[in-house]
Amino acid sequence: MKKRTLINSMQINTISRNSNQDFIRSAVKEFVKQIDLTIVEMTDISTAVGEAIQNIVDFAYDNIGKIQVEVLIYEGNHIKIKIRDWGCGIDNVKQAMEPLYTTMDGDKAGLGFSVMESFMDSVKVYSNVGKGTTIVMKKTCCSKEF
Repeated sequence: MKKRTLINSMQINTISRNSNQDFIRSAVKEFVKQIDLTIVEMTDISTAVGEAIQNIVDFAYDNIGKIQVEVLIYEGNHIKIKIRDWGCGIDNVKQAMEPLYTTMDGDKAGLGFSVMESFMDSVKVYSNVGKGTTIVMKKTCCSKEF
């Protein structure tokens, strides 16, 4: 498989506050606009990023912690998004990615990873208990045709 050429990248480092979710989503959306995505593709990416950030806010930390978001754009409109926290980690990633699974009582539906998977081409989750979690999402987009 041919290695793709990196066209551009950006990184955001912030803290895990709900109030930062819209900022992160907007920043990612604005950054990926440079490859002239369709509105549907931008919405897909924004929704998946929002779900990942919400998972961190809800589950990674007892209080406030760090979030790092890295967006890489490769030739051929390939986008890779890495979202990392240094929180509690996930004990059983496979179980956590099951639809409707949640460790939180109340209004959480347990659909975060399912939503991410439905909007991106691939979603991989790497986690170590007590050390944090990294979510890697990829999507190949089509440029708008005129």
